[in-house]
Amino acid sequence: MSATALKLVVSAVAAVNLGFGMVLILRGAWPVAPFMGADVLFLAWALNAGRIAARAYERVRLTPDSLLIVRQPPRGRQCRFAFNPYWVRVDMDDPPTRTSRLMLWSHGRALQIGRFLPPEERLSFAQTLRAALRRARETPVA
Repeated sequence: MSATALKLVVSAVAAVNLGFGMVLILRGAWPVAPFMGADVLFLAWALNAGRIAARAYERVRLTPDSLLIVRQPPRGRQCRFAFNPYWVRVDMDDPPTRTSRLMLWSHGRALQIGRFLPPEERLSFAQTLRAALRRARETPVA
């Protein structure tokens, strides 16, 4: 959601809550009004937090001579991790549980990837990555 769309949604909800709040105040239910304002503030906070979290991504690029993971957190600097595909081991529980982690291991280093994926998609990605690594190991490097 763009910042403009967020402002429009929050403004519309604030206008509706203001209307209902005025009716309730005129009928003597004034203690409800602060909660209606808090409702708008929490909605704005939640929508903005979701918008910021949506900036995060991970990119995986595999070539015969390198496995590159680029991780962009919602805020902050991008991180890059490089592995030799010949030595990478992909670790994932099968069948997956909610707490299963997709781990890449190489030379004593471990990297967790795909945290944002549901368990079934993490498992599918792990299987696909294993197959791609197998093919990359078989490809002669020039």
